[in-house]
Amino acid sequence: MTDRPFIIDGLQYSNWSEAMFRDMNRIGLACVHVTIAYHEDFREMVEQVSAWNRRFERHADLIVQGFTADDVRAAHASGKTAIIFGYQNPSPIEDDIGLVEVCHRLGARFMQLSYNNQSLLATGCYEDDDPGITRMGRQVIREMNRVGLVVDMSHSAERSTLEAIEISERPIAITHANPAFWHPALRNKSDDVLKALAESGGMLGFSLYPHHLNGGSGCTVEDFCAMVARTAELMGVERIGFGSDLCLDQPDSVVEWMRNGTWTREMDYGEGSASNAGFPPQPDWFRDSTGFANILPGLKAVGFSDAEVARIAGGNWLDFFERSFGPA
Repeated sequence: MTDRPFIIDGLQYSNWSEAMFRDMNRIGLACVHVTIAYHEDFREMVEQVSAWNRRFERHADLIVQGFTADDVRAAHASGKTAIIFGYQNPSPIEDDIGLVEVCHRLGARFMQLSYNNQSLLATGCYEDDDPGITRMGRQVIREMNRVGLVVDMSHSAERSTLEAIEISERPIAITHANPAFWHPALRNKSDDVLKALAESGGMLGFSLYPHHLNGGSGCTVEDFCAMVARTAELMGVERIGFGSDLCLDQPDSVVEWMRNGTWTREMDYGEGSASNAGFPPQPDWFRDSTGFANILPGLKAVGFSDAEVARIAGGNWLDFFERSFGPA
């Protein structure tokens, strides 16, 4: 099975099924970082871990839980996909810094410090004011660094993101976002953020979520790959990968819950609008994980070498996992 491409997807949140796992295996996904918490508290997050344990048992021929870079290599060599857990909000640690280590022991390897809104740790990208990393945030970053839980600032505001890069003694990640120079979505990142991320040894995962794409659902693979090439000039080829943000087979009620949680009775449409409140259609060339087969030749077409395509596809994330998932 090792003749398949070696691909790592830095973020998905799908309504998981055997068919999806088979697609992932067939296309060469060595690893997918899956979201197991948006607004869940610790106990609710543990229920998600339990649900994944049942999936690992039921689909043992297709998926395995990943804790280390070696787990990812082994999964790919055996024709499987390693699943790595992550949180898009710090809600699972509640207000208890001791839960950082507990969450890491349960398999969490990424945690966003905020999800659109202000959290106890940092400011989200939809807030009007960004006071930066909080007192608790500084302590949590230190603890995350100690145990090997990666700081993820995908949904965080500019000042908070820059401060997280500066405060963290280990490289951070932006697992699923795109450059603002290409498409000015609130969550896409400025040149200042991307340069600081690269200089600190961090990683950017390019998003395939239509609200983050130039042209939305009509974005072309050629334009996407040209954007990747321009970002490589800014950050370096070794600091970029994929973070598709695929949300396959999820009902519109799920995107409403993702945006609203239980913090408001009003409808927060995020990067959409009242007339486009649900999940927008994926581009024709990236309807699911098998779409990576369209991107890799597109990267070669814009000038990347075979070795550079392999790094962007999965090698860069694997190196980052190697450096990031263990104790400091």
